Amino acid sequence: MKLAPRSYLFVPGDRPERFGKALASGADAVIVDLEDAVAPDAKDKARDALANWLSAEHPVVVRINAAGTKWFGDDLALCAHPGVAAVMLPKAERTDELEHVARACTVPGGRGNGRSAPVVLLPLIESALGFAHALALAQVAQVERLGFGTIDFQLDLGMDGGDEELLWFRSQLVLASRLAQKLAPIDGVTPAIDDVAAISQDVARARRIGLGAKLCIHPRQVPVVNRGFAPSAEQLAWAQRTVAAALGSDGAAVAVDGAMVDRPVLLRAQAILREAEERGVGFSDGAEP
Repeated sequence: MKLAPRSYLFVPGDRPERFGKALASGADAVIVDLEDAVAPDAKDKARDALANWLSAEHPVVVRINAAGTKWFGDDLALCAHPGVAAVMLPKAERTDELEHVARACTVPGGRGNGRSAPVVLLPLIESALGFAHALALAQVAQVERLGFGTIDFQLDLGMDGGDEELLWFRSQLVLASRLAQKLAPIDGVTPAIDDVAAISQDVARARRIGLGAKLCIHPRQVPVVNRGFAPSAEQLAWAQRTVAAALGSDGAAVAVDGAMVDRPVLLRAQAILREAEERGVGFSDGAEP
């Protein structure tokens, strides 16, 4: 079973010498950025560089330029390439835009499966209108998960801060994603590249409220994000104690660490152990058996 990505690393589309380094960074997904990371006069050069590099052997996400820009059509034409695993649409606001992207990026012969298939879509919520339509956007068939473009979102709403001020908006995107039965959304970037404490804090907050991944702007952020979205040593130890206690109780009420274990608690513990097994995380990473 394919595991949901935890880390999405941006690499500028006009820096092809960095593409391979991004793939080697350990990120679960690499986003070649044709939008914010590329100056207007370098857009065509960036698209050409990506076209020459793309291969089904190393599929990547491509963040195209927004609908309505003069680069949008050419970006879409490029994204029909089988080396494009997903298209990230910035400033996503309307379902018809997403449906147009999906149609334009359908690959004749399929994406490695021998049949035509639309590309996976990752719409970025970056405006008040996009947020208002989040549930409808998430319900578009080809959408895998929503992304939260926090910096542009704050700009659109005239907001300062970014922690408590965005908490409600983040939670609403989690709710919309669950209602649409899509993967938990992708949190926005942490601008501080080398501040491990800040990145760790941001990931911990995202995980607590139900987000499932994070956008990264530098390879040094990737291992911090991957660790943060994997079960911790403490969680693993608690989950193992909880499952063991429940199995040994023969159906009777049982407490672990002074707290009652009911069915939802047991299901949560089992989910943690299952995720740890799928991601290859074990007690050798520091958890006590």
